[in-house]
Amino acid sequence: MLFACHFCLYGSVMVPLSRALLLQRATMPVTSQLFRGFPLAKLWGSSLFPCQRQLPCCPTSHRPTSSQPHPIWPTAMPVRGYRRSPDLHSYNLTPPQVNSILKANEYSFKVPEFDGKNVSSVMGFDSNQLPANAPIEDRRSAATCLQTRGMLLGVFDGHAGCACAQALSERLFYYVAMSLMPHETLCELEAAVEAGRPLSPILQWHKHPNDYFTREAQTMYFNSLRTYWQELIDLSSPGESLGPREALLSAFKRLDSDLSLEAQVGDANSFLHYWVLRVAFSGATACVAHIDGSDLYVANTGDGRAVLGVQEEDGSFSAHTLSNDHNAQNENEVARIQGEHPPSEKKTVVRQDRLLGLLMPFRAFGDVKFKWSIDLQRGVLESGPDQLHDNEHTKFIPPNYHTPPYLTAEPEITHHRLRPQDRFLVLGTDGLWETLHRQEVVRIVGEYLTGVHQRQPLTVGGYHVTLGQMQGLLAERKARASLAFQDQNAATHLIRHAVGNNEFGAVDHETLSKMLSLPEELARMYRDDITIIITQFNPHVVGHQRQGGES
Repeated sequence: MLFACHFCLYGSVMVPLSRALLLQRATMPVTSQLFRGFPLAKLWGSSLFPCQRQLPCCPTSHRPTSSQPHPIWPTAMPVRGYRRSPDLHSYNLTPPQVNSILKANEYSFKVPEFDGKNVSSVMGFDSNQLPANAPIEDRRSAATCLQTRGMLLGVFDGHAGCACAQALSERLFYYVAMSLMPHETLCELEAAVEAGRPLSPILQWHKHPNDYFTREAQTMYFNSLRTYWQELIDLSSPGESLGPREALLSAFKRLDSDLSLEAQVGDANSFLHYWVLRVAFSGATACVAHIDGSDLYVANTGDGRAVLGVQEEDGSFSAHTLSNDHNAQNENEVARIQGEHPPSEKKTVVRQDRLLGLLMPFRAFGDVKFKWSIDLQRGVLESGPDQLHDNEHTKFIPPNYHTPPYLTAEPEITHHRLRPQDRFLVLGTDGLWETLHRQEVVRIVGEYLTGVHQRQPLTVGGYHVTLGQMQGLLAERKARASLAFQDQNAATHLIRHAVGNNEFGAVDHETLSKMLSLPEELARMYRDDITIIITQFNPHVVGHQRQGGES
């Protein structure tokens, strides 16, 4: 079995186009004429993983049940494939068609009311995804840690295919949960496995039906996880446990190490052998939040982003960023990478704002092309399944590759003590932040959640508008408050703005229609996959927890 990775690119290749040119191209016929004069050199990554359309990107899947706690690892359930958007033959989508596309992957979870035992600072969350790649390379996860009652939420942005992001969405939270467990609980878990007793559930997953588990790899995943918790037992003493910061750091680094080791060891099953190599040679960034009481920890690897929405005394919302982008725009990241390699590589380790001139994120899971020695890469690929031998990526070695590793999955971790004015957290892959500024994101979400539209001065940028156009803008602004409630999901509402804003900053149906009806071959040229999780906090609970001195 093969996995298709259609139009796989290293990093986000976005071509700066004006909105007018974008919409003009959106209506052009799909022919080779479209690509004349287009800077195809920027799309070099597409040649590494030729499209294989005979099978979907990810393996046979099953549907988890979101309302019931899972056992430590999901058991086999009915097979379900990942849904794709319907083929669109017209650029004139009706509003119901637009809504159908935008709502196809939305999911909401509300934390149960206070039951006399537990109370949560989290009221619930909304999430959604909008594909640009076919199939989508982003993934998302949300789960409650049943041992700590903390909540884990994460967005994962894959590149060179969806395999690595898929593996993270299934596995990373288990590694975090194990890292948080005290020594005694880990010992009880190991004793149960040894005795063949049923295991207590670790996570309660909150998943959309389209989010799935790789059924064929569950035994291998469990064995790697068990080895990890056995080592945690050996390295700890009774009464000891890792704090959230150490747990997140250990989980990220260990999972990336396991992805690498599994690819090196391989598997007697040719399907699994090919799968672990696909996971390791593709890559993914991760932005994960752990919320327990008033303590919010964000662990970020790559260019996903976590932004806190803070409500000011006048009712407006301000953005407080809880993560740093790991790319060439971050001077500290550039200095870090240059400092980890000899002075002779200072001019080559970061070229054209990319790692070794190729990779946009400077931290990522997988991507062993930037971590293994050349000899190890060749040895693993030569012993791999026959399917790899005809793949272009097996022939590729990064230029100026002298002192690996050049890439790490180690996260940058931020701790924030929640306050009553901290109303929500937005986790988003870079497809969101490339489209909207963080302050605009927070304003849109804040107004949606409170139902209050901030009457800011009407601006039209540098455009010349007639009185008739101005009247139309004012009428549209008047109706915007009521339009906000056509979405029952905050993430859907935010995606509507990210994709459908016109040149005046208002959602425009024609713009939405054209952007959402772009053919698969063109959509990725104008935007990236967008994945969003918006978590809403309970200010009364947060205030009480702070007064009580909860940590």
